[in-house]
Amino acid sequence: MARLTKSNLPQFDVDIFQNEYLAEGAREVNAIVTVTATGGGTGAQVGSLSDGPAAAVVIMVDCSGSMDYPSAKIHAAREATAAAIDAVRDGVAFAVVAGTHEAKEVYPGSGQLAVSHPGTREEAKQSLRRLTPGGGTAIGTWLSKADQLFLSRRDISIRHGILLTDGRNEHEKPADLQRTLDRVQGHFTADCRGVGTDWEVEELRRVSSALLGTVDIVADPAGLAEDFRAMMENAMGKEVADVALRVWTPANAAVKFVKQVAPAVEDLTGRRRDTAPEEGTARSASNKGGGGRRVGDYPTGSWGDESRDYHVCIEVPSAAVGSEMLAGRISLVVPQPDGSTEVLSQGLVKAVWTDDISASTRISPQVAHYTGQADLANAIQEGMEAHRRGDVDHATSKLGKAVQLAHESGNEDTFRLLAKVVDVVDPKEGTVRFRKNVSEADSMTLETRSTKTVRVKKTP
Repeated sequence: MARLTKSNLPQFDVDIFQNEYLAEGAREVNAIVTVTATGGGTGAQVGSLSDGPAAAVVIMVDCSGSMDYPSAKIHAAREATAAAIDAVRDGVAFAVVAGTHEAKEVYPGSGQLAVSHPGTREEAKQSLRRLTPGGGTAIGTWLSKADQLFLSRRDISIRHGILLTDGRNEHEKPADLQRTLDRVQGHFTADCRGVGTDWEVEELRRVSSALLGTVDIVADPAGLAEDFRAMMENAMGKEVADVALRVWTPANAAVKFVKQVAPAVEDLTGRRRDTAPEEGTARSASNKGGGGRRVGDYPTGSWGDESRDYHVCIEVPSAAVGSEMLAGRISLVVPQPDGSTEVLSQGLVKAVWTDDISASTRISPQVAHYTGQADLANAIQEGMEAHRRGDVDHATSKLGKAVQLAHESGNEDTFRLLAKVVDVVDPKEGTVRFRKNVSEADSMTLETRSTKTVRVKKTP
């Protein structure tokens, strides 16, 4: 594998948004970290046949018996997989897996990955007639098969899965699926899609979250082909894998949480991996001998040309008025073949204690916005869970709060989804009434997309 350096990676920039002023005795520092990768789009050169593949993708298609009820689902799945195959770039390694209570290779079928070119793409599409429904559902076996295929090419760094299911994971215990997720996470990323309304949102979200991918619903099978094509095109735009958000904190300080907050909410706190201080960076006196416990890496997955926002909260020792400190150093790092890491960009989180009330009580607009977006996601999920339990009062209260937050933040997409589930009486006050005869598709769409956020509006 070639050495990844700043010269052959997208340009990463880190911007920190915070109010660094704290009241006397205050200990919590909040910052929004905006990471932007630009200058990619060289994928036509990456993974060429002469160099060997630099990226790989495995498409996992649910072929359980329920995919034949109605038969439009399996037909749409074949068409969608063909559309995805057409979008695989020349030189990228790929495979197709049929998933039931077990996993079977549909293409190329040799325990290996094929290398994409017009001939192999056509062969793969011809093989899709073998996607026939029958059997149960055990998603862990599909992921294990994808992992085996990816591991057959250890020279490939960017590994991405696309997983489609139409039902619940009924032929596998939750603990077994979790063990599989624990084993394969970090090996590849995966986007998950549920077709129809007989699958469980939380179950599929657990898979996508562990594998740092997306989850969405395609209620109408007719929409699968376009969705698969878009997912594959997005995967083909990834140019660097295993990027981590590295957070250094000084002595007696600790990271309270790290969350991705845009384009979707994803809590990364529990994914921390303690590591040594940053390679290739100057160490201040307070960082000497810091040890791994003061530096932690949080995985962010693969990147192309894109921008994401992260909310970092750090607890620091309380200090007197006039004190200043570096509360944290945020770095973007990527691993190297020799075990070192390349630091791509950095930003600083600061803390200054003041007795100026107007300064210490001012909330960063970015922090306030994304705190509201996280609260919006939680309110929707809690509201829908309460509705499933039959607690209409609590559900109405939570979804009313969600309507209020969506209205205040300008999250128009989520507001429209909420309006399909509740009648909005007063969006400013969050006054709503549950609609009668809400479709299962509308309820699941709202819950599935609850974590999608909007960016902070730029001021003129």
